[in-house]
Amino acid sequence: MEREAWRLETLPVYTMPQEAEKLKRFLAGEKSPDDYTSAWMDEVRQWASEGKSVGRVHVVTRPLSDYLRFEFEYYYRHHVKAGEDIRILDLTDRENPGLPDQDFWMFDESKVVLMNYRADGTQINRELYEGDPEPYRQWKRIAVAESVPFLEYVSG
Repeated sequence: MEREAWRLETLPVYTMPQEAEKLKRFLAGEKSPDDYTSAWMDEVRQWASEGKSVGRVHVVTRPLSDYLRFEFEYYYRHHVKAGEDIRILDLTDRENPGLPDQDFWMFDESKVVLMNYRADGTQINRELYEGDPEPYRQWKRIAVAESVPFLEYVSG
């Protein structure tokens, strides 16, 4: 990426073996420490210092899945402090504004990587999209326009 990395997330759960123990502790009532940090946060800070941006919109419906509650607590609340622009598009009481149900990353609004998952949230693979990126640029614009910043969503 030269300027920007952006992601659309559509699933209520992502099954990541390396998160299993942390998720179990969260479900038992443990909160993430206020001084939580990660390699991802370090990368986001580095990119921000270079004038690059990282963002995402996660499409959700209520009630939030256990995994989403975990992701919000353990990751999103910290990642926004590192400079990631995380937004939430809640479709509980509204229709989908035309977004696909396909997760993807888009880099510099020109390169698209499709993120393919099984129904249980286990990643199958990542696939470089070879077609016209314009639909993905449009989906990004819609997702950003129709969503709210993460901190606004969780405080509302």
